[in-house]
Amino acid sequence: MWELGFISEREFSDHVYATIEKYGEKLEAYNLKKFNKNLVDPIKLIFDKTVYNLTWEAIVNNEIFRQRDKSNNNDIGYFHQGMFQYIPYCKVPPNGREGGWDVIVNNPEGIALPDGNTVHTIYVEMKNKHNTMNAASTGKTFIKMQNQLLQNDDCACFLVEAIAKNSQNIKWAPTVDGQKVSHKLIRRVSMDKFYSLVTGQEDAFYQMCMILPKVIKKVVDDEGNVLVPNDTVIEELRAMSVAQKLSSKELSMVMAVYMLGFSTYDGFK
Repeated sequence: MWELGFISEREFSDHVYATIEKYGEKLEAYNLKKFNKNLVDPIKLIFDKTVYNLTWEAIVNNEIFRQRDKSNNNDIGYFHQGMFQYIPYCKVPPNGREGGWDVIVNNPEGIALPDGNTVHTIYVEMKNKHNTMNAASTGKTFIKMQNQLLQNDDCACFLVEAIAKNSQNIKWAPTVDGQKVSHKLIRRVSMDKFYSLVTGQEDAFYQMCMILPKVIKKVVDDEGNVLVPNDTVIEELRAMSVAQKLSSKELSMVMAVYMLGFSTYDGFK
């Protein structure tokens, strides 16, 4: 029995699959050339391996994961944002359209806010984490929201954070150009409170989180041959280490790693 009342099982599975597809080139298998595309730091690899007492396989896999992970937050942002296209009264505009808002909620029956105000439209700027905005970004976002209120006095603007410090739907009061600013219709909202507001189900976000691992696993199991990369970096490094013909396997592997960054340096050629 499907547990989520605000999205169908088919829609949710399709959205999870689309999110995994968004990982794009990061799902491509890593060979040594791709691994060292931006020049790995051999000194750091050797420090990390020794200090953390890791195997060569582990340290190489960690570096591959780090490289893949650099832009994964954008893909998870796609997951959070795209969920709302399936929820009544919510719209996810194409990138850059309709003012560049991530989500627009428009309910002709009205949307009640915690402070007693009622509006018919909410414009949403969505962030993955509470600390991802610097001062310039904060100021730009707040001014954008102020301008939207000037154009439409029957709306509210939300900064929705997937990972907020607290569960909250509060007046946003940032510091812009050295001054504390706020407006009752510009609000800072955690993801759970936003789900609750648009679905009418208090624990909607919790219910989604509880079912998500099972759906991700099912999608990956069903599409395993397509989604799971076959990385060859460690095998290629071991082949390079054999070619070094040094006195120990460990030293040969160290030299192979050094060659990733120092192959043209004096003494390494």
